Amino acid sequence: MIESLLVANRGEIARRIIRTAHRLGVRTVAVHSEADSGLPFVAEADQAICVGPANPAQSYRNAEAILAAAEASGARAVHPGYGFLSENAEFARTVEAAGLIWVGPGADAIEAMGDKINARNLMAAAGVPVAAGTTEPAVHVDVALAAAATIGYPVMVKAAAGGGGMGMAVAADDAALRAEFDKVRAFAERMFGDGSVLIERYFPRVRHVEVQILGWRAADGSHRVVALGERECSVQRRNQKLVEESPSPAITDELRRELLAAAVRAGVAVDYRNAGTVECLLDPTTGEFFFLEMNTRLQVEHPVTELVYGVDLVEEQLRVAAGLEPTFDPDALTPRGHAIELRINAEDPKRFLPGPGAITAWSEPVGDGVRVDAGYAAGMTVTPFYDSLMAKLIVSGADRAEAIARARVAVADFELAGPKCNLPFFAELLDHPEFVSGDYDTGIVGRMR
Repeated sequence: MIESLLVANRGEIARRIIRTAHRLGVRTVAVHSEADSGLPFVAEADQAICVGPANPAQSYRNAEAILAAAEASGARAVHPGYGFLSENAEFARTVEAAGLIWVGPGADAIEAMGDKINARNLMAAAGVPVAAGTTEPAVHVDVALAAAATIGYPVMVKAAAGGGGMGMAVAADDAALRAEFDKVRAFAERMFGDGSVLIERYFPRVRHVEVQILGWRAADGSHRVVALGERECSVQRRNQKLVEESPSPAITDELRRELLAAAVRAGVAVDYRNAGTVECLLDPTTGEFFFLEMNTRLQVEHPVTELVYGVDLVEEQLRVAAGLEPTFDPDALTPRGHAIELRINAEDPKRFLPGPGAITAWSEPVGDGVRVDAGYAAGMTVTPFYDSLMAKLIVSGADRAEAIARARVAVADFELAGPKCNLPFFAELLDHPEFVSGDYDTGIVGRMR
C-alpha cells in the first residue's frame, strides 16, 4: 500500500479521502489555500501546507505549488479528488515524471476522453451507442447549421472541452443556433482555452444515468474493467446534479446488463485503470441509451455506489494505483438495497443562486442508513471562491421506499444556519409525487418551480 499521500483538493472530498487513508495507515498531506486554513480537512491531515491565496488558479490549480508541497512533505502519491486538476492530463504526467504515484487513470485515457468529440468517436468505434452529432468540431456557425439540418432540431450546442454541465445550450431553430453558437464558443475559449463546439441531438425528455467502472492490471497481466452498477442523476439544476441514487428506478434488468456491458467496453477501449464514470442519456420513451461523456476521476456521487456494493472506492483507487488488485471478487459483485445522495449546497432553495456566509449552526443527522460527508462545521465560513457544496447527505435502505423515508427524516434533522441552504428544496422533492414514483427526468426541478 502507498505509505504517504498528498490530497490535491479541498472540502468534503479531501476530508473523505483522508478518512480512508488513515484507516489504511497511510500518512496524509493536505494542501490548502489561505481561505481554507480553518477547514476540517486541514486539521485532520497529518501535515498541511498552504499553496497560495484563495484564487484557485493560484492554489488548487497551481500544479507547481502542489508538486513543491509533495516534495517538501515526502509524499509518495497524489490523489486529485474531483474538479481542479483531477482531469488534467498534463498534471498527471507531471506527477508521474516527478516519480510520484498518480491515483487516477493514465494521462492518455484522461486526454482521450477530455475532448467530447474525440470521446464520442472512440466510443462509437468501440460499439458504445452515441447520439447523432458532429464527428469534427463545428468551426463556424454555417457548419453547425448544416449539422443541425441533418440531426434535426432541437440540438444541444456544447463546448467540446467542457465538463460539469458548463458550456452547454439548447437551440430549437436556426436563429437560436446562430445566437447560442457564438456564446458557447466564447465561453469555451474563456473557461477551457478551447473554443471547439459540438452539435448533438437534444432530448426534450431524458434521464441522466451513469455507470461506475474500475479498471486495473490483474496479477496475470491481463487488463480488467468491471462495472459497479449505475446511478440515476436526473435531478439537476443548470445541467448540474443535485440528487443521485442507485440503482436507477428507470432501469430494467435487461437494460442494466446492456448499459453495464457498454460501460465496460468504454473502459477497455481506452485501457482504463482506476475509478471512472461512464455517463449516458436514457430516452425513457424508447429505452435507448447514448454515451454522454466519461469522467476520468472519482465522482461526487460515489458514496451511493459504496453503500449499495459495500466497497470503499477510495481504498480501491489507492490499491489499484499501488499495483494491487481490488479487495472484492470482480466476478461476484452483488448490489444490496438502495442509496440516495443529496448535495447540501450554500444556495437559495428556490432559484439556486449561491449564498455563502458564516455557519452559525451545524448539527448533522444520525441514524440507521445515514451518512454525512461534510466539508464544514459550525463556526466556519463558506466563502465565495469555490463550489457551493457544503456536505453530502447519503441515506440507504433495504429498498427505495425505505431510503426515501430515511432521507425525509435526515433532512428534517439536519440543522444548518448562516449561509443560504437548499435543504428546504430536498424536503419538497422527497414528498413530490413525480420523484417518489421514480418516473422522473432531468426536467423535474423546472416543473417544481
